[in-house]
Amino acid sequence: MRFGELAADVVVIGAGQAGLSATFHLKRRGVDHLTLDASTAPGGAWLQRWDTLTVESLNSIFGLPLFRAPSLAAEEKASTAVPAYFADFERRMGLNILRPVRVLTVRKSGGEFLVDSTAGRVRARAVINATGTWDNPLRADYPGQGSFAGRQIHTRDYQGPEEFAGQRVGVVGAGISALQHLEEISRHAETFWYTRREPEFSARFDGRGVEERVAGTVERGEPARSVVSYTGLNPRTDYVVAARQRGVLRRREMFTSIVPEGVVAADGSVTPLDALVWGTGFRPSISHLSPLGLVNERGGVAVNGTAATSEPMVHLIGFGPSQSTVGANRAGREAAVSLRRVLGEKK
Repeated sequence: MRFGELAADVVVIGAGQAGLSATFHLKRRGVDHLTLDASTAPGGAWLQRWDTLTVESLNSIFGLPLFRAPSLAAEEKASTAVPAYFADFERRMGLNILRPVRVLTVRKSGGEFLVDSTAGRVRARAVINATGTWDNPLRADYPGQGSFAGRQIHTRDYQGPEEFAGQRVGVVGAGISALQHLEEISRHAETFWYTRREPEFSARFDGRGVEERVAGTVERGEPARSVVSYTGLNPRTDYVVAARQRGVLRRREMFTSIVPEGVVAADGSVTPLDALVWGTGFRPSISHLSPLGLVNERGGVAVNGTAATSEPMVHLIGFGPSQSTVGANRAGREAAVSLRRVLGEKK
C-alpha cells in the first residue's frame, strides 16, 4: 500500500485488541481518524503465535466493544481463531484499517504530529499508540552467550516442541509462555527449567487490584512490567498441572554463564544443553515514538490515564495496565473519549 501524504485528527497505530477498540470508539463518536496496522491481515500479533498454542491454553478473550466474546473450540489454533474474530469485528463494524503499513517514526513539528510510515506520511493532531509488545522481545545477555554451540530462540521465534525432539533443552523464564514451552517441550525432550527468582503461584486473581498496581507503576514513570509479574502464575491451568504431574516443574537456580556445550551453575558445574529457549518476555514496542522523547531516564514512560504525561496528545493503550484484553478495551474507549473532548475544545 502507498498513500503518499494524508491528514487526520487522530492516527491510531496498531490494530490489535486495543487499536480496534480505539478505532471503534473514534468512529462511533465521529472523530476524524486513520488506523495503520503493520500486519497483512486482521489479528495483530496473534497471527504469529506458534501452532501448538490452542484456545484452551489462553487466558480468556474479552469481547470487543458491542461484540460478544467469541465462542471458540478448545482445540482450535489461537493463531487462526483470534484473528478470525478480529476480522469479523472489523467487517461488521465497518472499520477501515490501512494495512500493511508499518510506522517508522512519529515526531512533532509546528504543533502537529508527522507520522512517517512505509506507505507515506500522515499529519495528525493526536496519536493513539497501540503497538503492544510482540515486536520488542526482551533478549537476555549472559556472559559467554555468543559462544553457545547449540540453538537459542526467544518465544517470539518459537514454532513448536517437535523441533527439539531427543535434545536437552534449557527453558528460561517464569512467565506464562515459559511454562507453556516447558510443558510441551518436555513431552519430546529432556528439559531444564531456569528462573532468576522463585516463581509465584496463586489461584487468587484480583483483576481490579492488579490493574491499579500496574497503573501506579507506569504513572510514576517506571518501566512497565508484565502483568504476570503482578498476578503470579495460576497453578490450576492445564499446562501447569500437566507439568507438575509429570515431574518437569523442577526449577533450577539461574546459571551464571554460558559455554559452548551448555550452561554453568554458581558452583562451577556445567549442564550440557543442545538448545536454550528464552521465555523472558517482552517490552513495549515504542521505538518509533523515540523522536518525541517520551522515555525517561529510568526507561519508562509516565502516563496519566492513557495519555503520556509529557505529551498529552499521545495516548498509549495496550500498555501498562491495559495489556490485558479487558484493559485494552477500556483503554481504547478512554483514549477516544478523551481526544474527542480535547480536539473539540481546540476547534
